[in-house]
Amino acid sequence: MKRVLITDDCHPILTEGLTKLGYVCDYIPDISPEETLEAIPEYEGLIINSKILVDQKFLEKAQKLRFIGRLGSGMEIVDQQLAAEKGVAVFSSPEGNRNAVAEQALGMLLALSNNLVRSDREVRQNIWRREANRGFELKGKTIGLIGFGHTGSTFAKKLQGMEMRVLAYDKYKPEGYAEEMPWVEETTMESIKSGADVISLHLPLTTETRHLVDHQFIRSCKKGFVLLNTSRGKCVKTVDVLQGLEDGWIGGACLDVFENEKPQTYTEEENQIYQRLHRFDQVVLTPHIAGWTHESKRLLAEVLLKKIASTIYSTTVLWYVLYS
Repeated sequence: MKRVLITDDCHPILTEGLTKLGYVCDYIPDISPEETLEAIPEYEGLIINSKILVDQKFLEKAQKLRFIGRLGSGMEIVDQQLAAEKGVAVFSSPEGNRNAVAEQALGMLLALSNNLVRSDREVRQNIWRREANRGFELKGKTIGLIGFGHTGSTFAKKLQGMEMRVLAYDKYKPEGYAEEMPWVEETTMESIKSGADVISLHLPLTTETRHLVDHQFIRSCKKGFVLLNTSRGKCVKTVDVLQGLEDGWIGGACLDVFENEKPQTYTEEENQIYQRLHRFDQVVLTPHIAGWTHESKRLLAEVLLKKIASTIYSTTVLWYVLYS
């Protein structure tokens, strides 16, 4: 009997499809990392979101494991090299929520530029401040996208009608990666930092990108730029962003991700840092919900199921799983 452990909430299409493939699905979205580690020796398949770290210790115990499915894009939680050495296939599904992330990125930027969050809060208190809430238009501004993968390229598509100058930089893509989008200019990191009014991060978390946006990075950017991060919280050094906001080098920030996304675990220092951040009116903050739509919940499951089925089984079986 083949078994799959599903450790997070997912659309039922995934469990239904895996069942058609002959797996018994144990759907335990509230399972803890410790409980998962204890249970994993009994499973051939594993579906995770973000709470489970599949490291050497985990893989050493997962003797029966044949595949890992990641609901989303962040693969820093899986030791992919060791998984490959052990013959464990690893799948992710960034195609499933790239549109949702792109829409939120644009929404957060519009909310910031038009003071929508503050205005809404004030109107609910019968405070009527039109001049104080005068915003700025995106038309004619320059936006720089750092990372042009699934989410970066999809965000670029959303920007087509905004009449902005769109710059893109991706270290790991060959020249011509944006040629299908003539409104996008491929450029350098230095050009984005020196010329962009808005800088949007679309990066995985790696040793190279951890704390990419630090004091040195910020000071090399155009003064007053807006920082937009819907990728990974640890790509940004929060204390340095705070300093940039306080001294005016950063004009505003839209942050959906944070270095620590578990407020109940904050140290006293972290509490102080985030309290300072929360006091700024020129920031828009959301709890890692970019990509977390009703539509993306289904798409993430569909994409993952297709990859698992098409890699492990034949095209005929894939058709049966998806359409029967």
